[in-house]
Amino acid sequence: MRSTRMRLHIGASRLHRWLALIIGVQLLLWFTSGLVMSLLPIERVRGEHLVEREDGGVLPAQDYAPLDRIAAGTPLRSARHRLLLGRPVVEIETASGELRLHDAATGDRLPAIDATTASRIASAAYRGRPAPAVAVARVTTGSTEYKGRLPAWQAAFADGEATRIYIDDAGRIAAVRTGTWRFYDFFWALHIMDWSEHEDFNTPWLKAFAIGGLLLAIAGTILLYLRWPRKRRRRAEG
Repeated sequence: MRSTRMRLHIGASRLHRWLALIIGVQLLLWFTSGLVMSLLPIERVRGEHLVEREDGGVLPAQDYAPLDRIAAGTPLRSARHRLLLGRPVVEIETASGELRLHDAATGDRLPAIDATTASRIASAAYRGRPAPAVAVARVTTGSTEYKGRLPAWQAAFADGEATRIYIDDAGRIAAVRTGTWRFYDFFWALHIMDWSEHEDFNTPWLKAFAIGGLLLAIAGTILLYLRWPRKRRRRAEG
C-alpha cells in the first residue's frame, strides 16, 4: 500500500512539475487576456461611441416600386427597404451573391458605391466632433482586421483611435475598427491561441494546452490529498 502510494506521489509530482513548466506561461496569458477583455466595455470595443452603424431615419410613408419589377425576373436571396444617406433605397442580394441598390420609388438601379459615396457614408456615421480628415481606399483582400464581404471600402479617420470604417458595396457599414478593438483583438488572439487569423478557437494548440491544464489540476489535487497532514485526514475519516 505504501509502495503504491509512493509511486502515485512521485508520478503526480513529476507530472505536475513538467506540466507547470510547459503550460505555465500560457496559463498566465489566459488569465491576463481574460482579465483584459472582461475589463474593456464591449460597446467601446465595437466603436459604438464613435460610429453610428445604422441610419437613424425612418422610411417615409409613400408608394414604392413593386419588388417584382425591381428584380426583373432575377432570382433573389434577400431584399429590404432602407435609407442610404437619407434616400429610400431597396437593397437586394441575388441568388449568385451580387449586391445591388435600387431607388425605392422608381425602381431604377443605382450606381455602385464609389469612393466619394463611401466617404459620405462614413462621415455621416462618425460621431466624433470635430470630424477629422478621412482617406478612402478600396479593399480587395481580407485581413485580421476585416473578414467581411469583399471588395469593400475602407474609410480611415485621422483621430486618436485610428478609426477605420469598412463599407460594403451595398453602402452598409460592415465593420468598425479602432485602437481599442485592435488592443482587444491582440489579447483575443493570445487567448484562443490563433495567432494568424484571430478567429479559430478550436486550434490543436488550444485543445492540447486545455488538456494539459486539466491534467495539471488533477495532479495538483492528488498531491494536495497525499500531502494533507495525516492527523487532520484521520480526524476527518474518523
